[in-house]
Amino acid sequence: MLDRNISETLDHISIQVNRYFSIFIFLFGTTGNILNCLVLSRPSLRSNPCTFYFLISSIANIISITCGLTSRILSGWNMDLTSTNAFLCKFRAFIMLVSRSIAFWLIALATVDRWLLSSYRHQRRQYSSLKNAQQGTIAIIILSSFLYCQVLYCYDANMILAPLRCYGKTIICRLVTDLTYALVTILCPLLIMCIFGLMTISNIRRIHSNKSTQSKLLDINDNNKKTIKPKKQKRKRIDRYLRHVLFVQIIFLTILTIPQVIEKLYTTLTMNQRKSSLNVTIEEFIYNIVLLLTYLASGMPFYIYTLSGGNTFRNALTDLFKTK
Repeated sequence: MLDRNISETLDHISIQVNRYFSIFIFLFGTTGNILNCLVLSRPSLRSNPCTFYFLISSIANIISITCGLTSRILSGWNMDLTSTNAFLCKFRAFIMLVSRSIAFWLIALATVDRWLLSSYRHQRRQYSSLKNAQQGTIAIIILSSFLYCQVLYCYDANMILAPLRCYGKTIICRLVTDLTYALVTILCPLLIMCIFGLMTISNIRRIHSNKSTQSKLLDINDNNKKTIKPKKQKRKRIDRYLRHVLFVQIIFLTILTIPQVIEKLYTTLTMNQRKSSLNVTIEEFIYNIVLLLTYLASGMPFYIYTLSGGNTFRNALTDLFKTK
C-alpha cells in the first residue's frame, strides 16, 4: 500500500513538472537562444570564429528544445503523438539527439579555438579562423547525423518497459543509443572542454609572465602603435569576454548534464535486473527530472553571455534593440 502511494505521488509530480516546468524552460530557452542568434550575428561579433561556434550552437539548441520539449509538454496532458506514432517518434528522437550533439561539440570546438588563440606560437594562432570554424561546424553536423542514424531503426513508439513511450525497442538498441549519448554526446565534449580550458589558462599565465617583454617590443614604434591600438584593444576585449563566458558555460553544462549521464549509465547497466514497480517509478521520475535539466542547460547560454564577461554582449544587445 505504501509503495503504491509513493508511486502515485511520484507520477503526479512528474506530470506536473512536465506540464509547467517544461513550459518555463521552453519559453526561457527559445527566447534566449533567438536573442543569441540576433546578437551574435551582428557585424561586431560574427567575424570571430568562437562567436560563429556560439551562433550555430544556439541554433542547434533552438532545434533541440523545440523538438524535445514540445513532446514533454504535451505528455503532461496525454497529447504526445510521438508516444503512439512510430514515424514521429523516430524523427523527433533523431533531430533532438543530433542537434544536442552538434550544440555540445561546437562548444567543445570553441574551447579548442580559445586555446589556439591564446597560444604563444604564431602557427597555432593561425588555425583560429572563421574558415576553419565553418569547416569544423560542417564536419560536426555530418558526423552527428551519422552517429545517430541508428535511431531511425532503433526507436519505436508504444514502449511499455522503458523510461519513455518513445524509446529503443530492443536491449541492444537501448544499450547503443544510451552509451552513445552518454559517452560521445556528453562526456567526450565535456572532457575536451575541461582539458583545453585548463590548457588555455596555462597559456594565459605564460602570456602574462612574458607581458613586460612583449610590451617593450610593442613600444619600439609609437606611431604604428597608435594606429593599431584601438582595433587591437577591441579584438582583445572580445576575445577575453568570449573566453570568460566559455568557461562559465562549461561549468553550467557539466553541472546540468552529468546527472543524466549517470542516470543513463545506471539504467543501461541494470537493464537486465528484475525491479519492483516502485523502483521503476523512481527511475522514471529521476529520468524526467535530469532530462529537463539538460534542456535547461540548452536554454542558458544567452543568460550566461549577458550576465558574465563584461559589457561586450550587453552592448551588442543594446545596439540590437536600438536598431530594431
